[in-house]
Amino acid sequence: MRTIGTSSVQVPSISLGCMSLGTDRNEAKKIISFALDEGIIHLDTADLYDFGQNEKIIGELVKHHRDQIVLTTKVGNHFNAQTESWYWDPSQAYMAEAIKHSLNRLQTDYIDLYLLHGGTIADPIDETIAGFEQLKQSGMIRAYGISSIRPNVIKEYMERSNMDAVMMQYSLLDRRPEEWLDILHEHNISVLARGSLAKGLLSNKADKYRKQKASEGYVAYDEQELRLILDKLKEFALPLQQLAFQYVLKHPAVASVVVGASSQEQLRENSPYLHMKPMDDTLYHAIQQITKSTTYTQHR
Repeated sequence: MRTIGTSSVQVPSISLGCMSLGTDRNEAKKIISFALDEGIIHLDTADLYDFGQNEKIIGELVKHHRDQIVLTTKVGNHFNAQTESWYWDPSQAYMAEAIKHSLNRLQTDYIDLYLLHGGTIADPIDETIAGFEQLKQSGMIRAYGISSIRPNVIKEYMERSNMDAVMMQYSLLDRRPEEWLDILHEHNISVLARGSLAKGLLSNKADKYRKQKASEGYVAYDEQELRLILDKLKEFALPLQQLAFQYVLKHPAVASVVVGASSQEQLRENSPYLHMKPMDDTLYHAIQQITKSTTYTQHR
């Protein structure tokens, strides 16, 4: 278990991203039950997923195990479930309203980690921070942070708030967050990494995705580069999925890898890596030599 920031919230090295659960309650129950049995006790959702239905399903399934589960949900998308429309609203007033609905749907009286579901530099950042702090003081949330890849937004929250976490896309094929890992760690802010399997390119079934996914390119890589890198990674004679998770979790700033699953079988492919050993330095640096170290060019 890894501690989130300076909070008392602890999460396993692999978390379940619930966006892909779908609306079939029976299938969702199988996935969540399997996750909990395997020790994947951190569930990451958002109020916007299926316009509240995702939170409702999770609430029904975990209400009898609440003290054994870590719940993350998100706020900032002011939505109408009837019209399935939404607009961005990071105001303190909306946060105070939205969390009540999330708590009701999740059938709980507190959220372990509450994240702003995005954010821009034009937001009323101080007001949003005040909203988080008020919710924390009230006991409705235990910790807060942002889900963002924008360097200018991350920088402002890092310097102006007491946030404990940032969720961002990070993989050995998308090393842009590495620009921030050391400084986030210095500020006692944990990273929750999403997209660490790079849309399946780094899964154990990567060959299945090569023609379909590699042709689309990925971040700073074109199709030819992806094919070459995947071949080089295979030379390490370890499962690609293991390399993907171990690489991201190597930096002490990273608390957990958030992996989605739309079936029990997908989750079964990830769960064996929950208790894997850390990647050794030699392998870590070898991977860095064959992949690109890039930075975000926008939102500076």
